[in-house]
This record gives sequence, structure tokens and C-alpha cells, in this order.
Amino acid sequence: MPYPTDRERDRPWVMRTYAGHSSAAASNELYRRNLAKGQTGLSVAFDLPTQTGYDPDHQLSKGEVGKVGVPVSHIGDMRRLFDGIPLAEANTSMTINAPAMWLLALYVSVAREQAEAEGRDVDEVLAKLTGTTQNDIIKEYLSRGTYIFPPGPSLRLITDMIAWTVHHVPKWNPINICSYHLQEAGATPTQEVAYALCTAIAVLDAVRDSGQVEQADMAKVVARISFFVNAGVRFVEEMSKMRAFTALWDEITRDRYGVTDPKARRLRYGVQVNSLGLTEAQPENNVQRIVLEMLAVSLSRGARARAIQLPAWNEALGLPRPWDQQWALRMQQVLAFETDLLEYEDIFDGSHVIQAKVDEIMAGAREEIARVQDLGGAVAAVESGYMKSQLVASLAEYRRGMENGERILVGVNKFETTEPSPLQAEGAKAIETIDPAVEKQAVTAIEEWRTHRDNAAAESALESLKAIAKTSENLFEATIECARAGVTTGEWSGALREVFGEYRAPTGVSASAAAGEGNEEIRRVRDRVKATNTEIGERLRILVGKPGLDGHSNGAEQVAVRARDVGFEVVYQGIRLTPEQIVAAAVQEGVHVVGLSVLSGSHLEVVPQVVDGLRAAGAGDIPVIVGGIIPPDDEKLLLERGIAKVFTPKDYELTDIMDGIVGLVRERHGLST
Repeated sequence: MPYPTDRERDRPWVMRTYAGHSSAAASNELYRRNLAKGQTGLSVAFDLPTQTGYDPDHQLSKGEVGKVGVPVSHIGDMRRLFDGIPLAEANTSMTINAPAMWLLALYVSVAREQAEAEGRDVDEVLAKLTGTTQNDIIKEYLSRGTYIFPPGPSLRLITDMIAWTVHHVPKWNPINICSYHLQEAGATPTQEVAYALCTAIAVLDAVRDSGQVEQADMAKVVARISFFVNAGVRFVEEMSKMRAFTALWDEITRDRYGVTDPKARRLRYGVQVNSLGLTEAQPENNVQRIVLEMLAVSLSRGARARAIQLPAWNEALGLPRPWDQQWALRMQQVLAFETDLLEYEDIFDGSHVIQAKVDEIMAGAREEIARVQDLGGAVAAVESGYMKSQLVASLAEYRRGMENGERILVGVNKFETTEPSPLQAEGAKAIETIDPAVEKQAVTAIEEWRTHRDNAAAESALESLKAIAKTSENLFEATIECARAGVTTGEWSGALREVFGEYRAPTGVSASAAAGEGNEEIRRVRDRVKATNTEIGERLRILVGKPGLDGHSNGAEQVAVRARDVGFEVVYQGIRLTPEQIVAAAVQEGVHVVGLSVLSGSHLEVVPQVVDGLRAAGAGDIPVIVGGIIPPDDEKLLLERGIAKVFTPKDYELTDIMDGIVGLVRERHGLST
């Protein structure tokens, strides 16, 4: 977005809604409706198989297809997704990380096809493409969990992509360094700023040292680096965070990379306000939370977001409906077009209160950046588990504040009395649901795609991709050839898995701080665990599992930490496990309870598979509990299928949950509860 002179009214930011589900055709209809309502940019949500490099028919994709986003398996899906939407005129954000090169190659290939069909110059059209691929793999290891390859090869893919786009798609943002999920994983404002800038340093150093970009072009690289941040409800702190972020980015790009153009050094960022901070209890309160969080990244003109997307009020309940997304869009439009926000200079310049908070965050961030650099940089700090353990500890501290009442969450731990909500009245259908037939249709469609494409051309393109991956040559052109040859998402990722291998990031659980001996409630539950150990003759063991492709591990990690704090022996193997792997681990470790965490909506498919697997293995007496975003009707179905207990976001007292688990184990062993 162009920046105005000081005497002009500031232009509104790009207004987006994060959207996509079921299929490319259904998502295309949604995008076109949203654009007709005044949305000025598209924000594509991909489903978990696409984000983790699997086709719909892969074992790990079961129950995940089309749930949290749109499945895009090949160039045919990308064509359908943007049918009737001229890409040269669109501003598209794609939330994709490990396979970002692949999805951009599909996007570029469709743009080429559109240009050729219209008789336009292809290079001219590519030069007009605007938008962003998230492409921040560091935060995937720390928070979101949709990584595929080890850090080294992942950084190479990012580097190759940046180098290619700078030369061929100059208006595209090839990476969107994403501190959003860091905050959801527990990052303080200081940590969010520090770790995002450490990622930026790692990426810019890699591009500079790759030899693919001339030193004179580093300013072009810096000018196309964008950020995607989180805005929480602590208004003053969040706004100060963004002013600190802006100042530090200017400082780093000037001093470390020698960028002299102030415009190239501007912090260019988009924002989604805190989705995981939305509450299931009294969800109507989420509306004012969303508005206040939007103000934090829009009021300070010198640190204003250039793109904003807002969640819907009911995202803690499930997938929002089109009407809910429209409401979120209208919030932005009212702020931008009805208020006088865009008519003034930065209204916080000169505030000693704001400046003091900015200085505090900047000082803390500089210290943390220096600490990470001393460890060898962001990649080394991921591999050692340092950054992950810091985030797990910060989130544990946040949760303790919520549990003891120091941090108030209205409607959750204070002011809990409420009237029935007409927004959730019986028959209101308060969330969107995905037809189970969507997955079957996707599986059939990809089988047909493989049957009708030129398989020899696809295989040849994949062999070329693997050969180039073994060298230091840029991989983007080989990836485009794969896209045009009809290669699938799973095949592209599978070929690179063969060369690069896969990776399991440190969980950070073992290094996190304990809750402390002084907590009376924890001490009481710990005593109960010890008594149960004595009565059954062995130490209580809990397996905390993440079945399917859901990488939101924050909740599972906090459950694992609290279970350890009250005396359980904890078996936690991280994310992305099949039900069969969870069953095997439960039997091998001889656990007394299995706790599953699912936030992607696949609970009805993957959770019963664990129960059935335990029964088949002769371990049907092991109780299975599940936590996640689970609507009431689904909760009833899970209980009917043999799930012992279901927890949702309203169940925030972890120590109470642990007490209930101990009671469940005692009941299963015939002990008094």
C-alpha cells in the first residue's frame, strides 16, 4: 500500500477475511461474495493436508480434508480457486509455510495461464502480482507445527523463493515473518518482537550469503519482507509493541544490511487479532475484544498495519458462517470510513507514557535478540529447544495468572453470570459445518487427476526436482515445471522429503518451569496422585497425544506440563501422530490414561480410532479423554463412542482437570473417588 504525504488522508489498509473450506469451488464462491461486500484483499486458508504437504488420500489426511481451509492438491485446484478472479488485479495473502514455494508456483502458473488466455505479456502480468506467502518456517517449529523439513533445507527453500521473486515477481512479498502464532504460544510482547526479528535476521543473512542476490539489491529484498503480527487485548502494550517493532526493524535493516532508503526500511505488516484469545464462554464478548485489538494496530499512524483481517465472534465455537465473516469485515469498514482515524498525524507522538513502554520493549527485545544470536541464531535456537522452552514457560505463567484470578477474562474467570444468548439460540446453527462427503469427493478427485494427467511428464518433473535439490541450484523453476506437469502437493513434498528428510521439533515441555510447590491446589492434587500410586502399586502415567495433522500444540504442552507438576509420568511425543502410533505408545508405555488434543475439527474421525485401537489391542480399559474446539452435539457423540471425558476451551482450570483425571483413573481401578 502506498504511504501518503503528511498532508494527505491516510489510505485504508487492505481489508481481508481469512477464509477457505471444503473445496476450491466452494471457496471461490466465498471469495467472490466477500469481494463484492467490499473486501479489498483475499486471505487464503489452506487445509492441514495442504499445509503439511499431503494429498487428500494420505493416511494422515483422514478427517482433515477441507476442515480448516481449502484443499489445493494440484494446478487444477488452483485454477478453480481463482476462477473469475484476475490475479494481476488481486491482492492475495496465502497462509502457507513449508510448501510455500509449491503454492506460489501454482499461483504463478495460473497467472501465466490467465495472461496467455488474454493475449497479454506474461512477464508484465507477473510483475503486477501483489500479495504474500507466509513462508515463515521458524515459527512453525515454535508454535503452529505445520513444518515438514529440517530447518536447514527449509531455510534454503525460503532463500530460493525470495531470490526468484525479487527478480521475477517484484511486488510480491515472498515471506511474511509471522509473530502471530508466537503470541498464541505464550510469547510476551518482548519475546514476540525479538523472535520475529531473529527470524528476519536468519532469513536476510541466508539470502545475502547465498550469492543469488547482489548486495545492491538487498534493499529490494528488505523492502519485500513483510510481517504478520498478533494483537491482544492489552491495548497500550500492544500498540507500544508495534511502535517498538517499527523502530527496531528500521535500526536492524539500516545497520546490519546497509539499507539507506527509509522507505525500504519501513515495517510492512499485516495483522490478525488474537483468535485463540476468543472465548467459548459468553462468546458475544468476543466482538468488543476484536474491536479493541484492531484499534491497537490502527490508531498509531507511524506503526499502523497495512493489512488487517479479523476473526469472527464465534471462532472459539467452530467454523464461522459467511454472515459472521461479513460482520468482522464491517467492523473494519466502520473504523476506516465512518471515523476520523485516518485524518490525523500519529496521535501518540510525544506521549511520555507510550514512549516509556516502547523503550522498555525495545530494551528487552535487544537483549533477547543478542542472546539468540549468541546461541548461533534463530535456527540454532530452534534446534537446541531454547526458544520453544521459553514460550512454553511464558504460556504456563500466563495460564497460572488466569487460574489464580490475577489475569481477568470476562465471562470466564469473572462475571460468569449470563443470560441465554440469542446468537446461539436453538436452531440458530451458530457455526458452519463441513459435510463429511467433502473428503470422499477430494479423494476421488485426486485419483481421477492422476489418471488423466501425463504421468510421464509428472514423473520426469519430479526426478528433475530431486536432482536439483541435491545441488545448490535454485529450486523455484523446477517447482514451476512440477506445477505445470500436474504434480500433486503430496508428490512435490514427498520428493523433497526423500532428499531433505523430515523433522520433529523439540516440544519444550521438559525444560519448562514447574508450577511451584507453594500452590495449595497443586499440592493437594499431587498428594492425591501419590496416594493413588501407592494404592495401585506403580506411578501414574498419562499419554498426551496429538492425532492427525493439527499442529496447535500449545494446549497439549500445557496439559503435559501441569500433569508433570502434579506428579504424573508424562509421555508426550509431539504432534502429527496417527491413531495407530498413539495406541502403540499407550500399550508399550503401560499408561493409565490417554489424553488427546484436537483443534482442527477432525475429532469425530480420529478420536474414535484411538478408542477402537486400544480395544483391539486388549487395552480397552485405558480411559481416553479429549480436549479441543468441540461443539456440544459432537461432545455427545464422542461420549457415546466411549470417550471418558471431553474438555473444551471453557475448561481452563488445568489443576481441576488433573484432579478429574486422577478421579477417572481411580474409578477405573475400583478405588474410591
